[in-house]
Amino acid sequence: MFMFSTDVFKKGINIFKKYDVCPFCNNKMYNPYFIGVDAAVLKEKNVIGGGRRKAGCSKCGSSDRERLIYVYLKNELNVFNKKKLSILHMAPEKNITQKLLELGFNQYVCGDLFTEGYSYPQHVRNINILNIPFIENTFDLIICNHLLEHIPNDIDAMSEIFRVLKTGGTAILQVPISETLEKTFEDFTITNPTDREKFFGQFDHVRIYGQDYSDRLRSIGFKVNRVNIHNEYPKFGLNKKEDIFVCSKF
Repeated sequence: MFMFSTDVFKKGINIFKKYDVCPFCNNKMYNPYFIGVDAAVLKEKNVIGGGRRKAGCSKCGSSDRERLIYVYLKNELNVFNKKKLSILHMAPEKNITQKLLELGFNQYVCGDLFTEGYSYPQHVRNINILNIPFIENTFDLIICNHLLEHIPNDIDAMSEIFRVLKTGGTAILQVPISETLEKTFEDFTITNPTDREKFFGQFDHVRIYGQDYSDRLRSIGFKVNRVNIHNEYPKFGLNKKEDIFVCSKF
């Protein structure tokens, strides 16, 4: 069992209900822990998928955003019964990765941009999302969960994802997104980590996505289907407001 230190600053949203069960480890989540940062701007702009929230499984450490993608992959896309798939998983989450590695897919590539001072599991490759080292139409499925908000030239990153995705393939491209902003807020003169935390909610974020996020994806050529599965799976500790951006290439 994972052990977590006590956090005395317990302000935030409670994602869980007392009957929730973690879909990764089947833990009954009576004692979830807080994750995320308590940034004023995230509250002000009603950013979904960000902010401080009581959403961590006390047994396996899964987060609400990780459980959301796992439930969708397993129950909606039926990915775990399609072992011939080629999958690219950028900035891979531990629990989803463990499940996917166990199944032995035809190709499962985990990538992250290696940063000095951090360690990475052996199965993770040093991959820059702005220069993915694969030819066009390589992957059936691409998972990119809360990464694009860190990338200044996110349109270039989206283009790279589009390029290596197979025609007919699916990309799940999640970001924290404001309920109230119609247009994405970004200001590239803001480079100081403290200022980024003030304006974007986290020291390494470069924007707050607005409701035009789907339009940004469509500008690349993606067909975007925005879905919400909370009502279908109410017992897995999902954020009921977080939609999934399911992108297809045709």
